[in-house]
Amino acid sequence: MKPISPLRFDALAGYAREPLSFVYGEEVRYFEHGGERALGLLLRDRADRDFGGLVFARDRRHKFRSVSTTGFCNSRRWAEVELRREMEAIAALPDSEYYQGDERGKPVDFLTPVVPAQRLNPNFVRLREHEFFSPARGIIEEMMRWYEDADGNFVQQFQTTGFDARIWELYLFASFREMFYTIERTQPVPDFACVNPGAKFFVEAVTVNPTQDSAGIVVPEPDIATPGQFDAYRLHYMPIKFGSSLTSKLSKRYWELPHVAGNPLLFAIQDFSAPQSMLRSRSAFETYVYGYCHDWERDAQGTLRILPRRVKTHRWGLKEIPSGFFDRPDAENVSALLFSNSGTISKFNRMGFLAGFGSPRLRIERVGFVVDHDPNATEPKPFRRLVNDPDYEESWREGLDVWHNPRAKHPLDPPTLPGAAHHRLLADGQIQSMTPEWHPLSSRTLNFLPTDASQRPQI
Repeated sequence: MKPISPLRFDALAGYAREPLSFVYGEEVRYFEHGGERALGLLLRDRADRDFGGLVFARDRRHKFRSVSTTGFCNSRRWAEVELRREMEAIAALPDSEYYQGDERGKPVDFLTPVVPAQRLNPNFVRLREHEFFSPARGIIEEMMRWYEDADGNFVQQFQTTGFDARIWELYLFASFREMFYTIERTQPVPDFACVNPGAKFFVEAVTVNPTQDSAGIVVPEPDIATPGQFDAYRLHYMPIKFGSSLTSKLSKRYWELPHVAGNPLLFAIQDFSAPQSMLRSRSAFETYVYGYCHDWERDAQGTLRILPRRVKTHRWGLKEIPSGFFDRPDAENVSALLFSNSGTISKFNRMGFLAGFGSPRLRIERVGFVVDHDPNATEPKPFRRLVNDPDYEESWREGLDVWHNPRAKHPLDPPTLPGAAHHRLLADGQIQSMTPEWHPLSSRTLNFLPTDASQRPQI
């Protein structure tokens, strides 16, 4: 029996948890035996303060699920001894002894192509074949054991035209589970029904996709080399892109579905409109959501003053839309918007590496900008961190923003999404933000294979 990290256990067996488990038991240590044939969890009962253990093994669909328990005792040391003995006994059993009788279908295999090679998404091919992305490959393979495909086409879309959208959905799945929600997938829409003893809400995933011409050819995004070009991109081009994706979802009227009615409904959006576009489009999203730009100045004492400026419309070429998504008719039925620029394959690569998946030869660096909590700061703080560093930490929900609707019929309570940043529009146009101490705004992930000088860093 060997100890493993909480992240490793979470990646392998954490999705078997029920939200109420943390109410009754405190997780103390995590173990594996037989090359992870069996996993062990040492618990402490919160009421009686005694110790016991759970043993996990793979079911017919290769999910790690609880197959045995130990008795409880007052001694942590003896509880670990009992857990070791039970793990050794379980590991010696044949696979069929781990099956639980309720498995349906075959184990999910997202790596084997289900379409001809010429139709495969280049990003999927890189994920499947490249050493750089081996950590992401490992953690996604385990996660897919638990992801319920309500549409029945997840793997095909993941391998072809829907790679970015499906990665975004997997990111949301991991984040909600990390917040101790059960994900109910009994209905095909919206994408997520999140439930725990304290809350219930629904989420529809949204992506901003590349612009295509009438022949289906991707149109490059506009030049942003000069300050004037970037201002036009930020104030007009990207708000129209966000607006198109969000209003399309608004037209679906999910709030009228019987299983959704009366509950908070959220749209969760990420920008995949161009390579690395999510690194520069956050400010455009902020402007479009509430219909305000925020200039700044300093008073005679050097104190920063934020100056809200109303934006009425966004115009690009022949297109013009009103600003302020939450001001649109029917938008009162959307409780909040979730926004992140972290739901990418790079996130899975970092989290997979931290959980012990992938090539040990990899060196992974993360470079970006994080919120500066100085009230007089006008720019975020830059950071550069080595994921290989033993002190490096990261969670799935890190960098997630929640933009609350001031007109919501069913407002979302901020504690419903712990660990995220929460933003509200005040009557004077100011934005009130509750932001975690460490909150990245954007980042790039640089992957190196130091032993091979011919390899260049991949972003």
